Amino acid sequence: MDQLVRPDRYPRSSHYDPAWLLGLDMGPNPLWLLEDVARDLDLRPGMRVLDLGSGKGATSVFLAREYGVHVVAADWWVGADEAAAVFAEAGVSDRVDAVRAEAHALPFEEESFDAIVSVDAFEYFGTADSYLPYLVRFLRPGGQLGMATPAMTREIRELGAIPAHIKKVVGWEAIAWHTAQWWRFHWEITELVTVTSARLQPEGWRDWLLWTRAAAEAQPDGRASNEPVIDMLTADNGELLTFALVTARRN
Repeated sequence: MDQLVRPDRYPRSSHYDPAWLLGLDMGPNPLWLLEDVARDLDLRPGMRVLDLGSGKGATSVFLAREYGVHVVAADWWVGADEAAAVFAEAGVSDRVDAVRAEAHALPFEEESFDAIVSVDAFEYFGTADSYLPYLVRFLRPGGQLGMATPAMTREIRELGAIPAHIKKVVGWEAIAWHTAQWWRFHWEITELVTVTSARLQPEGWRDWLLWTRAAAEAQPDGRASNEPVIDMLTADNGELLTFALVTARRN
């Protein structure tokens, strides 16, 4: 677990207790992903930020504490009461509002956010051609969008099939794991946003593997639930799997 504290690469995240973060586990280290993508955003105190697919709330706590923004934490799988309890314990209830909402039916007024961030969730709802035009309605003109999502270094269409070591673990869902350049084109072709950054994490797969190994050791059923992902990442060895970090501004 000590390896999850990495001030050299993730100085902000290193101040957070790995045991607390693992207790909110819903996937690869969300604070590392958020801290990395936030380097390409201009988040300032007082902004109103939508944390879309906020899970159990770790990223919303981080946004409120580290950037002084007011956060609306929206998730479909985690109830608002459960998330609100995390925010109260973390002492950020005055800066974070929990909302249960499905990504295609957001209960917000148009142009009501300065920024929208999404960490390890966009792959579930954001690949449809019609989704970005829907989502940017909630951003003010000039508002920022940033997301981190599992990615491939080559498109599956180019490969011709989902590689066996990936298909064994995630099945058809891997067709939603795209390259950073795929995301850049997918967003820019709408002419609704200007992409400000679209990049792959060079060592994203190592971060993912480190986190998954820690989860396997720290959680009661961790070995059974995490071993397939460990095997997938070990077999891949950085050839195809990583994360895409993409940011944009509404035109």
